[in-house]
Amino acid sequence: MKAVVYERYGTPDELVLKEIERPVPKDNEALVKVHAVSINSWDWDMLRGRPYIVRMWGLLKPKYQIPGADIAGRVEAVGKNVAKFQPGDEVFGDLCENGWGGFAEYVCARDDALALKSPRMTFEEAAAIPQAGLMALQSIRDKGETNPGKCVLINGAGGGVGTFAVQIAKTLGAEVTVVDASHKLELLKSIGADHLIDYRKTDFTKNGKLYDLIVDVVARRSVFEYKRTLNPGGIFLMVGGTGSAIIQAMVLGPLISESPKGKRLGILAHKPNKGLDAMNEFFESDKVKPVIDRVFPLDEVADAFAYYGSGRFKGKVVVRCV
Repeated sequence: MKAVVYERYGTPDELVLKEIERPVPKDNEALVKVHAVSINSWDWDMLRGRPYIVRMWGLLKPKYQIPGADIAGRVEAVGKNVAKFQPGDEVFGDLCENGWGGFAEYVCARDDALALKSPRMTFEEAAAIPQAGLMALQSIRDKGETNPGKCVLINGAGGGVGTFAVQIAKTLGAEVTVVDASHKLELLKSIGADHLIDYRKTDFTKNGKLYDLIVDVVARRSVFEYKRTLNPGGIFLMVGGTGSAIIQAMVLGPLISESPKGKRLGILAHKPNKGLDAMNEFFESDKVKPVIDRVFPLDEVADAFAYYGSGRFKGKVVVRCV
């Protein structure tokens, strides 16, 4: 089979399409013919080996040499202990706890890393959902406790997590403010955002507005700045950000949070694949749809990563494998 392989950290030029042996499923695995896979920030970080925390998967060189976590495809074969799937099933899921390997024609995945996709979804739409969609769902609905009338701000809203988060928050009845570059704001308005902030012109932590929930996908501020921007009882959740911001939120967030019902600040503890059925339901009710910027063929995966790394994309960047 064909697979995209990289043997050292660096630029998208390190990604090489090679012929390798097709994997064989273990007893608790399914062999999936991959139809589409999407790029997430983890893929980008693991390609570069930065921030250095990603090198827990290989200090000097990548431990997992085929990148890609979010896949959608069709089951080709199953191990003897797999009961929930059978050949022909159309599935999707996040392989970040399953050895990655999505940028390939075939991959083996544990049955608990997969779910049946809605038959209404294309494979490209399904591949866009698992990581970004569930980070949005878990931050907005589960940890963010969003309900009608809440004021929600999403910083870095124009990417994968943010475009899902806007739609989920609106579905739950929130008033949504988004922050991103100017060229992404019109799209965000079209999917439901109520208020638009160009981060180059306005610092949302200094404009006097307060929010019940702040979800930051690209955090780089002090946790004290976020705290002063929250309403009493408000919640700040970091989904992604700089290394220093992550460390500060981990260390100081719990210390400066007020309890039991005061302001709470912390990092989203993402739970892979927990909520895929809910995302199917949102999709089928036409409440939440993946925003896909571009779809690349597998043999142009280096170009896909370069485009992702430019930061110009809106929503998700997807690679078609067949």
